[in-house]
Amino acid sequence: LKSPGSRIVLEKPIGTDLRSARAINDAVGAVFDEGSIFRIDHYLGKETVQNLIVLRFMNSLFEPVWNSNVIDHVEISVAEAIGAGGRAGYYDKSGALRDMVQNHLLQLLCLVAMEPPLDLDPDTVRDEKIKVLRALRPIASADARHVTVRGQYAAGASDGAAVPSYAEELGAASLTETFVAIKANIDNWRWRGTPFYLRTGKRMEARRSEIIIQFKNVAHPLIAVGRDELQPARLVIRLQPDEGMRLMLMTKEPGPGGMRLRYVPLNLSYADAFSARYPDAYERLLMAVVRGDLALFMRRDEVEAAWRWVDGILDAWRADRTPVHPYPAGTNGPVQSAMMLDRDGREWSDGA
Repeated sequence: LKSPGSRIVLEKPIGTDLRSARAINDAVGAVFDEGSIFRIDHYLGKETVQNLIVLRFMNSLFEPVWNSNVIDHVEISVAEAIGAGGRAGYYDKSGALRDMVQNHLLQLLCLVAMEPPLDLDPDTVRDEKIKVLRALRPIASADARHVTVRGQYAAGASDGAAVPSYAEELGAASLTETFVAIKANIDNWRWRGTPFYLRTGKRMEARRSEIIIQFKNVAHPLIAVGRDELQPARLVIRLQPDEGMRLMLMTKEPGPGGMRLRYVPLNLSYADAFSARYPDAYERLLMAVVRGDLALFMRRDEVEAAWRWVDGILDAWRADRTPVHPYPAGTNGPVQSAMMLDRDGREWSDGA
């Protein structure tokens, strides 16, 4: 079946750990050269994800402030309202960490955190992404309970209807996580001291995927206001369901009566700004396969570097016996997730 123009497309998951990922890559690489292997992560086909590179590197406004001196923390959330349902048997062998963090969330983290590439050549971009993955601080078993949270949805409600627990859908008790939150640290000059909070789960309050860049507050407020009234600038990049961007800023409320401040959005909706119908993520990626464009696909070393970091978390969980906390379906995960940020004096933005 292989010819000089043949291409092979691999959908995630590529393995269940570093060892199995290497075995798959070795088997495929024995037949196809790396330039013919297209490892799909459909999040990389989303318009707002692709726009991250343009936003960061084609606007002089952002690059000078895109670092730990100005950014307090970054949140990356991928929340699903659906449960495991008929996929519970498969999902129980995977869990949220393997199913979502190893690919989707780490790819988003790379695009937010990477250094400017020299150009948009696929390997140039992927070289910068791999540097981020290699700079991720390993999570030790002694830290597992402090910087990670595992959860599993219990019975609850979704869209006003009662829904069963994960264990009921599976038909057995399980310690597989349907929710995970992680405090990730990138040990390089740009990001040292700025945590990246990753969160994903099933049967959450709403389907929502977003990246939140939380800037630091001003060092010296010129106006005497209450602590809760003064809010730092926040950039919200919405990936789904409504792709777009929102920049939250402090402004003066119009009218007499002194300096009354209000936190207001500058909003860009892709649907409103661009009325034409555009290809969805998979359509765009399959067109890229036909064209032979590797820019939106993962390279072997990316996949393996992501697994190396995730394997470290799995090992830490096993050594620490990190518990799986229940959370009612239709909520934003276990309370321990909020507590993890609260220990740092922060909180999840939850679409704010």
